[in-house]
Amino acid sequence: MGDRRRVRRGAGTLLLASALLAGPALAQEPPAADSPPPAEAESAPAGAARNRPRSTFDTTPGLRGSAAGFGSSGSTAPPAALPTSQNPAPASDGGGDDEVSRLPRFRAAAGLPGTSALGTPARPSLLRLRAAPPRRIGSATRRITQTRTQTITTDLRLTPVIQTPVSGVPLPTPILGLGLPNAAGLLLGTALRRPIPADTAYAPLGLQLGTFTVLPAFTQSVGYDTNPDQIGATRLRPSLALRSEAELALRSEWSASEFTAEMRGSYLDYPQNPEASRPSAVGVSRLRIDATRDTRFELETRFLLDSQRLGSPDLGAAATTRPLFASYGATAGVQQNFNRVQLSLRGSIDRSIFEDAQLGNGTLIRQSDRNANQYGLRLRAGYEISPAITPFVETFLDTRIYDTPVDQFGLRRDSDGIAFSAGATVQLNSALTAEISAGLQHRSYVDRSLQDINAPVVNAALIWSVSPLTTVRFNQQTGVIETAVPGSSGAFTDAATLEVQHDLLRNLSITVGGAYLSNTYDGVPIRERGYSATARFDYRFNRWLALRGSYIYSTLTSTVALSSYDAHTVLLGVRVNP
Repeated sequence: MGDRRRVRRGAGTLLLASALLAGPALAQEPPAADSPPPAEAESAPAGAARNRPRSTFDTTPGLRGSAAGFGSSGSTAPPAALPTSQNPAPASDGGGDDEVSRLPRFRAAAGLPGTSALGTPARPSLLRLRAAPPRRIGSATRRITQTRTQTITTDLRLTPVIQTPVSGVPLPTPILGLGLPNAAGLLLGTALRRPIPADTAYAPLGLQLGTFTVLPAFTQSVGYDTNPDQIGATRLRPSLALRSEAELALRSEWSASEFTAEMRGSYLDYPQNPEASRPSAVGVSRLRIDATRDTRFELETRFLLDSQRLGSPDLGAAATTRPLFASYGATAGVQQNFNRVQLSLRGSIDRSIFEDAQLGNGTLIRQSDRNANQYGLRLRAGYEISPAITPFVETFLDTRIYDTPVDQFGLRRDSDGIAFSAGATVQLNSALTAEISAGLQHRSYVDRSLQDINAPVVNAALIWSVSPLTTVRFNQQTGVIETAVPGSSGAFTDAATLEVQHDLLRNLSITVGGAYLSNTYDGVPIRERGYSATARFDYRFNRWLALRGSYIYSTLTSTVALSSYDAHTVLLGVRVNP
């Protein structure tokens, strides 16, 4: 009897040890519902299954079911043979694992609330965690490889640094289509004013107003001017110079389309020569609407306020005050791209008004007969040879109509003009951007005593980034402007500016430049040639405070008496960018 008990106890221990040893090797994913049972299980004798003792891992028949592939909830799974020395356990190949499927924590509990027909898997037990991991079939390796080879990685060394100007975008003084522009404005370097590249550590942050960024600025300068009136040496009256200047730049933060605006106004006060004190202002706003990928609409508004110099031939007499003149207008147009062909059509309207001048004895020089409107139409066609070069041809038609049909000299100055030009736009990466065009223009007048004008048209604009620290800018414009000189149809003007800006330090920039101005009056022997040289430095203490100093030398040679002059101007001021 004792031997039988020992034999039975040994057999039970052997069965329990075999189940524990076979469990980790068989703890793989359960077989699919439609997979056939292992061959070893089919060949096992039925008696072995009926006569084997119940294992401690067996559960009630109510929890057996779909995991073993025998139907819906509540079904009874047939028992399978435990591994023995005569019936070894099948190798762990990820296939049928009948013993593991009957373990309570490896099997779905069929019939539990919230489960599907196949059941919801339960959390793995400690035995499952200790089991050998399933074999990889390549999906995990593929995901790791795709993550490392197909993810875009941005190299910071290749990312461009966007530099914001210190105080918006100063505007060049435009060539007026109606009336002689202030020669001093061109010679004093206003045409050189372009944004100064600034390190982002010293760039102003601006003010956020909805989807717009506003960049205000104010500059107060003090200096000395040897010739505020810009007249001959016989009437020279130097004075202390006080300059107050305010600027406002506005740009949109839209994902499509764009709106920008820049405005600048200043007042020059001369305590020792009050008659030479004068204001000036200039501004422009541009709206671009991207209707489609190939169609866009453009709208531009502009204004200019300046003063005439006392020695101007248009005054015709020795005036004691500098009369103001203003010009304002708008342009609307559309641009359409047909693959590589670019077509644009723009219409413009501009108005120019002049203030009366005053002589020393109080007599007024009437200039209201110079007020006029100009209407223009510009058509351009271009072909994109490459993304860097786009040649184009352009036609410009305009008409000028005066408020007074006949001026004070009995002349009818209404006129029509046409111009043809050809050129190209060049954009080589971000280092060089240029637009150059040349052609001919013709202007005819209503009054037969005023002869027609034929003149060349040369326009150029270039920005060249020689290095990250040095930038070269060049601009040239030609045109035929109106005049009030008796016997002259108009004046052919040519203005060119050159500017070189270099950053000595992250917060210190120097700018040197020069300008050239030429006015040739048709029908009368009046010629004017002017030159100027400019040197300026900007030292930025932080984002909102900077120190600015400038020196300007200007000279003008004219065939009109008392019109030639030389002037030196020195200014030192503080600039605030809130």
